[in-house]
Parts: sequence; structure tokens; C-alpha cells
Amino acid sequence: MSAKIIDGKQIAEEIRSELKTEVAELKKQNITPGLGVILVGEDPASQSYVTAKERACENIGIYSDDNRLSAETSQKELLTLVEKMNADPKINGILVQLPLPKHIDEAAVLLAIDPLKDVDGFHPMSVGKMMIGEETFLPCTPHGIVQLLLRSGVETEGAHVVVVGRSNIVGKPIANMLLQKKKGANATVTLCHTRTKDLASFTRQADIIIAASGWPNTITPDMVKEGVVIIDVGVNRVDDASKKRGYRLVGDVDFEGVKEKAAFITPVPGGVGPMTITMLLYNTVLSAKRANIQ
Repeated sequence: MSAKIIDGKQIAEEIRSELKTEVAELKKQNITPGLGVILVGEDPASQSYVTAKERACENIGIYSDDNRLSAETSQKELLTLVEKMNADPKINGILVQLPLPKHIDEAAVLLAIDPLKDVDGFHPMSVGKMMIGEETFLPCTPHGIVQLLLRSGVETEGAHVVVVGRSNIVGKPIANMLLQKKKGANATVTLCHTRTKDLASFTRQADIIIAASGWPNTITPDMVKEGVVIIDVGVNRVDDASKKRGYRLVGDVDFEGVKEKAAFITPVPGGVGPMTITMLLYNTVLSAKRANIQ
């Protein structure tokens, strides 16, 4: 048996196509969803990520207000810009690209974003609402994972999901989202991490494994049962002299080995990655609807 590949690019395209139609309908009502983007400093990964977000906005018709600030920008200047975006009716979502330079308090900046424009889903109010199952903006990568499972026909109800990784961006929120009493959730969730003793004893029980540890080969074939569903969130660079760049990208899962046992598996790249920006667009359109359509 060889796993069915969950094509994140294709599913992301489907959702973006739906959003494009929705944006066109909103524009007929004189509503243009707007995303305010703030990038501080010149981190190459952040720059390419923000550029991809801007291009994605353009493709589906979202207005994008791009602000690229120098690494020397003060916390006060950054907070002033966030406040300006909070007050701007043309901006429905605010994205402050992380990480921020060391002299800026990340928590203070995230807290300053109006929860009604928190399209990243990182504000404590958004996180609290997500925890208790209230309607809110869901964080983009975990929401993308839920969509991958739903649109691939993977049943989560009653399934044992093992999440490997406890970050605030992926591990904790996806565990909470899959516990909720609703469609695309209702799972029994075990949350593991780098201090878990005998990780394999948990992963072998899993119907679905979500790997978000940040280490290549965290999940190997001997750690999974036949027919498991694998969602690989990791993006790791490993040296590879045969590649022009001198490295290749791999996930947290031994893809070649595990795909022989799995029923479904996401590749890296091309699995979870394309979904993150797509769900950011989804949240921005949702915010525009909430602000304008009562």
C-alpha cells in the first residue's frame, strides 16, 4: 500500500477560487476586503513570505496596505501604525509578520491589534474564544490543517489524533480545534512534545498524526500503524550537495518510509504550506463580511 498524497496546493487553489468569487460579490456591494501588512526588518524568510501574501491578495482581489519598516523602528512607532490600522475602515485584517526585532515586545504588539481585525488568530481574546468553541478567527496553519482533512474526506470524529509539538502557532491550537464539538473535529487528542517519554508508544496508537516538532525524521515508519493519516507541518533544511542550493526541504516525517504504511500523507513542500496564506485570505474576507454585513 502506498499513501494517497494530500495535495495542499490543489486544495489551496480550490479555496482561493471560492474566495475570489466571494470577493467579486462583495465588490458589487462596494465592499473591498483589506489587509494591512507590517514587516519590520529584513529577515529573508519573512520578506519572501510577506511578498507571497501580497501576491495572493492581489490574485483574489483583496486590497493590501503594505508597510515595510527598517529594523531600527521603535516599538512606539510600530504601535502607532497598528493603532492607525485599527482605526482605518479600509483595513479588515492586520498582519504583523513575526519574528520582530529583539528590542520590540512581540506580546505587546499582538495585544495592540483590534481582536476584530486579528486575522492571524494570535490575540489572547481570539485564542480564548477558540478554546471555548466560540466563533472567532482561527489561526491560519491549524485552520488549514482542518481544511486539508475535511476536503480529503478524512473522518476526525472519534479518531485518535496525536499532535507532536506544543507551539502556540500550531501544536496547542490544532489540539484544541480538533477537540471541539463540531464537524471536522470531535476527535480524541493526545498532545506530545520533546519531553514526552517513549513518543512511539503514542504515535503507534494514532489514527491521525500531526507532526509539528521542527525536527526532520521525528516520525519514522516503525512509529506508525498501517492506514494512519499523516499531516506533516515541518519545514526543515537538510544539506544536499546534489541540489543547486546545497540543501533540500524536508518535513518532520520520514516521507519515503512512512508513505508505504499511511493511507494519506502530506508532502513537504506542497502540503500544509500553501494552506497558511490561503486561510489568512479567508479570515480577511470573513472580517470584511462581519464589519459590513449585519
